[in-house]
Amino acid sequence: MKVHLLLVGAAAAACFALSCTGASHGYPIDPVPFTSVSVTDDFWGARLKASREVTIPLAFSKCEETGRYTNFEQAAAQMHADHDLGFHPGGYSFDDTDVYKTIEGASYLLQTYPDPKLEAYIDSVLVIVAAAQEPDGYLYTARTMNPAHPHDWAGPERWSKVEELSHEFYNLGHMVEGAIAHYQATGKRNFLDIAIRYADCVCREIGPGEGQLVRVPGHQIAEMALAKLYTVTGERKYLDLAKFFVDRRGTTDRRDSYSQAHKTIFEQDEAVGHAVRAGYFYSGVADVAALTGEQAYIDAIDRIWDNIVSKKLYITGGVGSTNRGEAFGANYELPNATAYCETCAAIANVYFNYRMFLLHGESKYYDVLERSLYNGLLSGVSLDGGTFFYPNPLASDGRHARQAWFGCACCPSNICRFIPSVPGYVYAVKDDALYVNLYVADRLETKVKGREVKLSQSTAYPWEGDVEIRIDANKAGRFTMKLRIPGWVRGEVVPSDLYTFADLTQTHYIVKVNGQEVSSELQDGYFCIDRKWQEGDLVTLHMDMQPRLVRANEAVRADRGRLAVERGPVVYCAEWPDNGIPVSELTLSSSVPLSVEQQASEPGGIRRIHAGDAVLIPYFAWAHRGRGEMAVWLEESAE
Repeated sequence: MKVHLLLVGAAAAACFALSCTGASHGYPIDPVPFTSVSVTDDFWGARLKASREVTIPLAFSKCEETGRYTNFEQAAAQMHADHDLGFHPGGYSFDDTDVYKTIEGASYLLQTYPDPKLEAYIDSVLVIVAAAQEPDGYLYTARTMNPAHPHDWAGPERWSKVEELSHEFYNLGHMVEGAIAHYQATGKRNFLDIAIRYADCVCREIGPGEGQLVRVPGHQIAEMALAKLYTVTGERKYLDLAKFFVDRRGTTDRRDSYSQAHKTIFEQDEAVGHAVRAGYFYSGVADVAALTGEQAYIDAIDRIWDNIVSKKLYITGGVGSTNRGEAFGANYELPNATAYCETCAAIANVYFNYRMFLLHGESKYYDVLERSLYNGLLSGVSLDGGTFFYPNPLASDGRHARQAWFGCACCPSNICRFIPSVPGYVYAVKDDALYVNLYVADRLETKVKGREVKLSQSTAYPWEGDVEIRIDANKAGRFTMKLRIPGWVRGEVVPSDLYTFADLTQTHYIVKVNGQEVSSELQDGYFCIDRKWQEGDLVTLHMDMQPRLVRANEAVRADRGRLAVERGPVVYCAEWPDNGIPVSELTLSSSVPLSVEQQASEPGGIRRIHAGDAVLIPYFAWAHRGRGEMAVWLEESAE
């Protein structure tokens, strides 16, 4: 039975919760488990509904149609045959990961919307996956289905091309990520045990010891996945392998900037190469830095982050400016029409900044995360969840349209696994402090100082800047609630001089407790309220949410003499259906007032902005009305 028959037509639920075990992890800041957060938010609720009813069923159906499952079946058949069955490994060497990533997203949704048919379907897929695993744990269908003539990218022997194109470690990384999500969401070990067996195989065969091979991933993600496996199992060997992969990069046969292997991480100070590989690698380095506390890793990853945020970040939070290698360009090289900004790279940017927050506890990392989340990432999937962008340019002459799928399906399957994970980014805990990092309507059940705290958050963010947080239960007594005050309301576009506000608008915020205004000096970007909380206590945060004009640093040649518009965390663009003249002829002026309009017919509560003759919509919502011109940056007029 096709999986879409199992899902489509199911009623949408109002709340959303994901599961994450409370295993020890060792981060300076404690992530709040997915199971602790039930989303009741209109904005994210619509996206979760689209994931459940459209995106994930589509991804599973594509796994069936494109032979992803067949690869596992053929690998199992060949493994138990006494002669060559003549299977030809086609497609990409990383096609197995589409199965793992889709299971990951579906597993999170199982925690939200229990569905016995979907759970049974996943279990049936895992039977096929398990059958393709070799006795020592190795699982890579591109080789196992025909060991004598493996995939062209695989190399003649295990790991012989893992630093090039085989993606054996990349497959491991996505397998581990998917298996942990499945375990956290269902409590079942059937996928987790498969992943652990493969991880153990790699731990035995790769490393600095006698008889081991020294190899690093060609395409990174194993580093961050192994760090996560360590946090779930407590097995130090997985963190040690992640650290080994980080340490040895730039010392093996692979020494090119495309794969961030031109220098050791301790010598690097600039984000280079393939943007997705880079984002995953930097995330893994941040994991190692946070979990070991070793200063050399912290110094290295701080330098990389500073370079991205001050010289290589798009206003949308996208990264990767050129299609030459899907890569970072030079400092300040941020073209618009040819911007690559792969959807996977925006997801990687969220992962990276989340880990930097867990390491340092500063709100600036969430400012960048939020910018990527609401703009460069969400633009990668249509509002209905059924079509996708691979690159996400900031200007178009009409040639761009989202596609139903791609032969290289990394972006759609990455969207499958990311969107359902959003509730896990809302809160965090450290000692006697509870961080409120994202403003999303939800209910929270967590522990502060080891004791139960329940609260509920109400908001229409990102469209409005008012938030209410009610204490529903508190057994922790006195603790500090840390409210992130976003950079956009503090007059800061990004935590650098790469972008600045170009208008004279002054925005403010007000915090009240039980109706009484309270004051506090910001600590690392957080408004801190330290008190003995009582059931029924109500915290309100008001943030002025005005449309703002933005100017890029003069070093960004592509944006000289141009302005952009944003409101709150949402970046806007001008698109052809809304404007009576070509988008390329529209102008913006700091002397022309900006006004906000909401139409009842707009999906998802979208607000438009009127700026003189220009009408703008949220960037994430473009390309839903046919092909035509679009631009984020418009020429600045002196009028």
